[in-house]
Amino acid sequence: MGEVYSHLSEEERRVIRIEIGNGTIICGIVLMLGRNASTVGREIKRDTWFPSNENESYRPYRPKRLKTGPWTGGCYIAGPAAAQGRPQARRTAQAPPPVMRTPVGAGSRMAGRGWSPPPVSGGPRVLFPDDSAMRVCPETVCRWIHADRHRRERWARCLPRGHGRRRRRGGGRTSRFPIPGRVPISERPPEAGDRSGFGHWEADGVIGAGCDPRTEVERKTRFLMAGIVPGKTAGESVGARLAMFSPLPAGTRVSVTHDNGTEFARHTRLRDGPGMDTCFADPYSSRRRGGNENGNGMIRRYLPERSEIRMGMAGELREIVDEADNRPMRVLDYRTPAEAFADELLELQDQQGVLHL
Repeated sequence: MGEVYSHLSEEERRVIRIEIGNGTIICGIVLMLGRNASTVGREIKRDTWFPSNENESYRPYRPKRLKTGPWTGGCYIAGPAAAQGRPQARRTAQAPPPVMRTPVGAGSRMAGRGWSPPPVSGGPRVLFPDDSAMRVCPETVCRWIHADRHRRERWARCLPRGHGRRRRRGGGRTSRFPIPGRVPISERPPEAGDRSGFGHWEADGVIGAGCDPRTEVERKTRFLMAGIVPGKTAGESVGARLAMFSPLPAGTRVSVTHDNGTEFARHTRLRDGPGMDTCFADPYSSRRRGGNENGNGMIRRYLPERSEIRMGMAGELREIVDEADNRPMRVLDYRTPAEAFADELLELQDQQGVLHL
């Protein structure tokens, strides 16, 4: 009869955690537990947590020339390992959805370009309208990725955010530094709230080491603009934003919604200059500016936290923004934000031409 294998017990995992903390090498732990060296080694490798893994999902996109800071060491965590009990070892292999088995669905879109599940699942619907096997919802793609540990290790880092779970929504207190002339989001025009009107923007910043990019996203078309600010003052911030909005036609800059950062304290200059209405989202309610948060997340794939950002990187930032604006989106019927923005500009020009007549 062959040899009988068993999983590591909770007590054995606790011993591993203590001995690793004491600096004991794997050979010493093996002798202590009477286990095979491969069993102990795989256990330590499988359940070692690295603090730097908070940016793991950005690794496929990080340019090598960027200095993003040192990666910290890992530590073995016995609790999650014991709670899991290795159920994945007893699961039967699940066949991937057809959309994940095609180059159109997975290889060139998700892994190569970092597309999210909605365009991955929706693109083949357009290319294969008569093939019912190519119709799969984004949730099915997500569940297939996270159903197996090895599959998650391969694919989850290619997702835009790489989050293992959804985060709870919540509110909070207002800023300690009141913003002069602050208008709450409840007074925002209705056509801006339901995204039916064109020319309503969302504003935020991407914090980096050195300079900070300022981002603007048009709510209806999800069109992204960004500019690098040399400092963190409100004057420098509004100056960069005026440079982005001034070249646009009047009908494309109607209002803008900010978060409650002090860098937007001089928002009234947008009212006096381009004539834009300004308002502010509720504190700790970034979901009210979801388009802008999504745009910042796209930039973070290339410029993760702790990245050094300089004024000379304006061209590189422009390339990142162009790639984001030329990525199909499900909410736009798989058009790109650049295409949707161009269509709105043409419609605006037609309306202005009719008014002049």
